[in-house]
Amino acid sequence: MAKERTLLDKFFLFLKGLSMGAANKVPGVSGGAVSFVLGFYEEMIYSFQKINYKAFLLLINGRFKSFYKYTNATFLLLVFGGSTFSYFSVSLVLDFLLERYELYVWSSFFGMILGSIYYISKEFNDWRTRNVVSMIIGVALGIAISFMNPAKENDNLWFVFACGIIGVSGMTLPGLSGSFILILLGNYVLLLVDSVTVLFKTLTEVFSGDFGFLENEEQLRYLKIIATFTGGSAFGLVITSHILGYVLKRWHQIVTAVIIGFITGSLGMVWPWKKEVYKIIDGKVLLDVNGEKVIQNFTRYFPNFSISETWIALFFVLLGVGIILLIDKYGEDRKEFLDEQI
Repeated sequence: MAKERTLLDKFFLFLKGLSMGAANKVPGVSGGAVSFVLGFYEEMIYSFQKINYKAFLLLINGRFKSFYKYTNATFLLLVFGGSTFSYFSVSLVLDFLLERYELYVWSSFFGMILGSIYYISKEFNDWRTRNVVSMIIGVALGIAISFMNPAKENDNLWFVFACGIIGVSGMTLPGLSGSFILILLGNYVLLLVDSVTVLFKTLTEVFSGDFGFLENEEQLRYLKIIATFTGGSAFGLVITSHILGYVLKRWHQIVTAVIIGFITGSLGMVWPWKKEVYKIIDGKVLLDVNGEKVIQNFTRYFPNFSISETWIALFFVLLGVGIILLIDKYGEDRKEFLDEQI
């Protein structure tokens, strides 16, 4: 990029990556929306566009410094290093909070999504018919996805690869939760819980000098699944970023309108007042490899204002909105980056 990053810039980029990674793991929360709100969405899309034939030529010709600069590798390494790290750190804390303070966590998310709608909308001033129609289409798609019923689990590697391509859309399409899409495809637990748990266990064993996993067929099965899913995700990131980069450059206002509509329509995914519907097979609740109940979907209900829990939850909604307003006040990264592109 044109601007040299300070050490503080790099630190905050890593933190933003942590936030996006944690969001990607939570059903209903969009990592793409987080990247949009935190001001690095456009830079992420344009950086992925640089992973192309020219970058490949630079790499195979040994021009590593040029390759590093051309692909904006500092940005990519910091953001996705933070995202990866969050899967084994921040996301574990998030899992802990969701287990004990579920209503308040979802209330915070709901508030942050509300705030993000304001954040994106305040710079949108083109209300021509085509943009209004695009926004309505976005709302309809968001609502439709929110209330779809999930499919059955499928560990076929071709399907897992496709899940990687589709699931990663949550990073490139603000408002679309990749985790929620994986629930709809039936593979959320398989790919983001069981396989990640086995991967973490395997890495721990390898670092301690134990290579027993090579003789464990079940463990190898999960490792093949996570490797295939990762490959599909990487492929999907590059392909969708090229498509999005193209449409952002040519139809920026229409894309923004669809994003605003989609995030608004997907609010049902993060509605705080809901109950889990667990997956049942042969009359018994299905458990994952950690012994946790497998969530199939959610039922939503209206809050009871006569209890204090509801008012505390509303406080967390306002807190979530407040966090985004603070980011809006002090974060100018997205505007600066777009100015550099022009």
